[in-house]
Amino acid sequence: MDNDRADFDNAAWDRNDEAWEKSQKLFRCVSMLRKIESFVTQKLGKTTTWVTPMRIGGYNNLYRMRIEGSEDDVIIRLPQPNLAQFPHEKTLREAATASFIAQNTRVPVPRVLFHGLSSPDSEVGPFIIIQHVENCGSMSHALAMPNEKDPTEAHMLNPNVSEDILQSLYGKVAVHLLQLFEPSFPRIGSLAQTDENAFSVVGRPITQNMNNMLQLANIPRATLPPEDKTYGTADEWYVALAEMHIAQLIFQHNDLVTTADDCRNKYVARQLFRKLAKRGRLSSFGFAEDNWSAQSKSRTSVLSPAPSGSSSFRLWCDDFRASNVLLNEANDIVAVIDWEFAYIAPTQFALDPPWWLLLNVPEMWHTNINDWTKVYDVRLKTWLRAIEKAEENMETKSKGFTLSKYMRESWESGRFWLNYAARKSWAFDTIFWKYLDERFFGSREGDIVKQNLWKTRAHLLSERQRSAMESFVERKMEESKERTLVDWDGEQVKKRLAEVLFEDEWGSLKTIELLSLN
Repeated sequence: MDNDRADFDNAAWDRNDEAWEKSQKLFRCVSMLRKIESFVTQKLGKTTTWVTPMRIGGYNNLYRMRIEGSEDDVIIRLPQPNLAQFPHEKTLREAATASFIAQNTRVPVPRVLFHGLSSPDSEVGPFIIIQHVENCGSMSHALAMPNEKDPTEAHMLNPNVSEDILQSLYGKVAVHLLQLFEPSFPRIGSLAQTDENAFSVVGRPITQNMNNMLQLANIPRATLPPEDKTYGTADEWYVALAEMHIAQLIFQHNDLVTTADDCRNKYVARQLFRKLAKRGRLSSFGFAEDNWSAQSKSRTSVLSPAPSGSSSFRLWCDDFRASNVLLNEANDIVAVIDWEFAYIAPTQFALDPPWWLLLNVPEMWHTNINDWTKVYDVRLKTWLRAIEKAEENMETKSKGFTLSKYMRESWESGRFWLNYAARKSWAFDTIFWKYLDERFFGSREGDIVKQNLWKTRAHLLSERQRSAMESFVERKMEESKERTLVDWDGEQVKKRLAEVLFEDEWGSLKTIELLSLN
């Protein structure tokens, strides 16, 4: 497998694993199990008993509880310490999102019965109690290539899967994605339930990438958006994502950069991506309004218009994938689970084809991202046929959007890669240089070796960004000689960010642009 994903900070990862192993002993001990049983019994008003085994998910411990005198079981989800980096926010937002979906769509989600954070609502920390949904496994298991040697390895789509089965399952998911697209929201952020049937966007998006930044790279929390921050435009959120990529480069102490030129590649790519975000160009890329990119100059077909950049956004979930779609014996969808990284996002995200069609992410494909792209291109045709059929059967159009058309254009224009890279700090560099750079800025002359990519675009940086690059690279390489985990204080974070972001430069640029319009 090629190294298409940059490394996490292995020192941070090891520290987290050690803390996780200690915490799991607590979650497995008999006294804790009895405490959970007592707590669920008190909440339901009926005696409940734990049904083995405890299930360890990616970010939660799950306990199935049997209710005395009832045929229905429930599940209590407890965030795993050291893995779930926003346990309180995550719990509230996930419960609100699941309740919103249940009330406003026909997407089958387990019903949220209770949720809370601490005493007096909880004796076990943040929790959600949901109905247990009987199932025969996930869609991912139904479509995965058999792997008897290592059943825990990440799933890959079975290349021999029947086309009829694949289109049928894709079609069933497409029906639900069309329903999830219907509600629109006035701001970007996370949902909160303000009354039994009322929901508002009240806080920052909680993304999977933000969780990884803290858990697997020891990046300081001060680099993330404030907890109560919401966004009024797609451009604002693209800027926030671009600045978190820069924070990753500054503050991941170990394992991110391998050479000085690798560091320059990462520096230039992030500065240019943020530059485009600050100028409002990322939100228009791959749409009819895109008149700035190099590829737009040779466009022969007419693209669909961009969605509104303000006041109309869509529900998005970073972790929506086949393994979270549960099936029954007839391969019908009985539940879509795990909404912890769901938030209101730019509509642009929802207009891309799903990244999970091959079950595994492009940067972790068993050969390389180029092969993933070739296979995806084939399977995307199946997906598009499935969603087109679902659209024909929908009673109403999705508020003027034909998703199949937008998704096809997203893949063909590279918009798919832009949004994927915006959400994924550790896949960003491969995707930027392989799939975005030349679409943005034009062909690179000659056969450029990987370590020299930065040289082809350094001239696009501002003079201050170019001047700062060498000192930044020198410091980064010097710091990486010592394997340690740094505890940054707030003032240090502000100082290091200011050395790279040059906010005063953008203020001056905005003034010049406004004057040029008068």
